[in-house]
Amino acid sequence: MNFNAVLFDCDGVLVDSEAITCSVLREMFEAQGWRMTLAECMQRFVGHTVKSQRAVIEAHTGVPLTEEWLQQFFVRRNERLEQQITAIEGIHDAVAHLHDHCQGRIAVASGADRFKVEMMLGKVGLRPFFEGRIFSGHEMPRSKPHPDVYLAAAAHLKVEPARCLVVEDTIVGITAGVAAGATVWAYAPSPVDAAPLLQAGAVRVFSHMDGLRLG
Repeated sequence: MNFNAVLFDCDGVLVDSEAITCSVLREMFEAQGWRMTLAECMQRFVGHTVKSQRAVIEAHTGVPLTEEWLQQFFVRRNERLEQQITAIEGIHDAVAHLHDHCQGRIAVASGADRFKVEMMLGKVGLRPFFEGRIFSGHEMPRSKPHPDVYLAAAAHLKVEPARCLVVEDTIVGITAGVAAGATVWAYAPSPVDAAPLLQAGAVRVFSHMDGLRLG
């Protein structure tokens, strides 16, 4: 397949951040009486914004999800990420290859807030590849699973969504990429059942960033 642009999700695709973020969430929920394992927390929350899960959180904790609690979560999450964040194995070579292959037409289209995305990319040395082409779902009318952030990234690159490859790792993100009209490949680093990812609309599931080579 020949693509004119590549649009990356960030968490779980460029950086290994999802377990770190969910460990903070799990600890804060436990303090409110909602106990679960890290695996259970990741299954529930990876791919979703915390705010989008307000009803579920309030039902299990029995207390309102306040702005103060959210801000405390963001602070603790960012501190933990700054200390522990690492890049996905093989991603530097893959991004450099695609940057050259697409003549710089690559972008990040994340459901996360801009500060978090830019901080993480800076910590792992990927930010220079994406400077000026980082898009946050928090700045869009709607975040994933809606296509807004991917449409904004494609429009900025002046590439039709149908000529874009989207790289995702969650059903929520795959749904967004498909809704934008792009081709979606799903990254699944550990043995997983690929069927849900394919059913969500991914046309390929790959387990190492070597699988992102084009041409």
